[in-house]
Amino acid sequence: MRSPVRLLATLLIAPILAVAFTLPTVAAAGIQRAQYEGDARVDSPSHVFPFLKWLRDSAVEVVFGKPSSRAKTTRPTAQLATRYRNDVVVRFNVTNSEEEGALARAAEQMFLDVWAFTPDYVDVRLDKDDVSALLTLLPRSLQPSVLIPDVAAAVWATYPSAAENHRFESSMADAAKLRTSPDGLGNIFFRDYQTLAAITSWMRLLEAMFPSIANMISIGKSYEGRDIYALRVGMPSDAGEPKVPRKTILITGGLHGREWISTSSVNYLLWSVLTSYDREPIATKLLGSFDIVFIPVLNPDGYEYTWQTDRLWRKSRQQTKMRFCRGLDLDHAFGHAWDAVKHQTDPCSESYGGDQPFQAVEASELAKWAKNETQNGVRFVSFLDLHSYSQQILYPYAYTCSVEPPNRENLEELAVGLAKAIRLSSGEPYIVTSACEGAVLQTYSASDSLPRVEAGGGSAIDWFYHELQARYSYQIKLRDTGSYGFLVPSDNIIPTGEEVLNALKYLGDYLLGNNGIEESPFQQPSEQWKDLKRQRR
Repeated sequence: MRSPVRLLATLLIAPILAVAFTLPTVAAAGIQRAQYEGDARVDSPSHVFPFLKWLRDSAVEVVFGKPSSRAKTTRPTAQLATRYRNDVVVRFNVTNSEEEGALARAAEQMFLDVWAFTPDYVDVRLDKDDVSALLTLLPRSLQPSVLIPDVAAAVWATYPSAAENHRFESSMADAAKLRTSPDGLGNIFFRDYQTLAAITSWMRLLEAMFPSIANMISIGKSYEGRDIYALRVGMPSDAGEPKVPRKTILITGGLHGREWISTSSVNYLLWSVLTSYDREPIATKLLGSFDIVFIPVLNPDGYEYTWQTDRLWRKSRQQTKMRFCRGLDLDHAFGHAWDAVKHQTDPCSESYGGDQPFQAVEASELAKWAKNETQNGVRFVSFLDLHSYSQQILYPYAYTCSVEPPNRENLEELAVGLAKAIRLSSGEPYIVTSACEGAVLQTYSASDSLPRVEAGGGSAIDWFYHELQARYSYQIKLRDTGSYGFLVPSDNIIPTGEEVLNALKYLGDYLLGNNGIEESPFQQPSEQWKDLKRQRR
């Protein structure tokens, strides 16, 4: 339910905003800023309308909160850029379970950062000087190929430039323009990856721009005390009718801090659904029958850490039993089929999920919130957990292949439809398979003696599918297939967002009983996106 204080404040300040937001900006008044702070003062609206400016700024702070005084630059320091100066990403084409077992043991022994494992390949990041040592632990049949020869350069390229960051902050400050131009807001926001503070402010702005269908909530707190924000989007009940819990689709991103494209894609879906309501039939029908809850950053501590300290940080920032090895892997922290024996028990491992189920604070908070929702009558019908990378659509179960989900045929049918919707819209292929598969196509079970590159227990999709009966639960691994890995450039934000948007349209139409054949579900990007793409080239 929307905060009564915020709602009352919004109603009270509406007349103030109507007047105060019409104040001319410095640029609109044709006033040139002084080159240096010490130059002569120039006349500005703050001197012409001091009282109205105070009213405007106070009103914005009531709705959106005060700006943080601890804001940091979004451009990485030289130390961050040189952290990976000798790192490379290599690929191994694994063809049998013995090769996978050898690679899994080597990765555990050398604390390697496994970037991806699919039925076709395994990608690993390591220091180039350690490649020869790694090869001594592997059979001769496993020979690597270099995917990313300069990780440091790829890391640096993912951060927004100082000019782009200034342009975004200036545009966000021009609230009057954004208030009347949702399309302009989208063009600005999706030029680059955004910080946690920017995402939070943007979500508040969307709630204020679409108050009848959007409600911002916090589902809980992270280990370091940050709110885990979500936006619930749905068509309001008719006047005079009590609002009743409805069937709900949950979409999450950012379980792993470094997977920025997953966070930007959830934001893109959120923006697209809001701006399409009452304009596109499929979006209007979808919100007429379902609520959609968007959680762009489930791991806010890890996400913030990737912006300030370590771009390739994966886990949360929770303290573990080993002082110098912080963080838990949220996608191995949920309670269904959690098995400490099959789990990685070393806190220094990238896939360490804890010593017991729901030890990770963020996973526990999501589960408690979701259970509370079901106890209040909400029924989760679908769960989409966005990740990167490798372009895959994975369905339960992740923990084993020896147990089939009861509705496997339906899961596969819908997953194939999602992949087809993406391919028809962009030409990009997405592989459909069970989340239990390792680097080699074989059936894994709890009695397997050979180690896997990454164990599958404690997965979020397994928990939502089995415990909350979310019949259509998927983990979607987004772009790309290895050219950039987790460091996919920002000019992929919109194309990737469009792909998952078309998948969401297909999902919605399928859930509405039309088997994904709603008229024109694969609309081409609008002219604004085509213009933006041309600008990025």
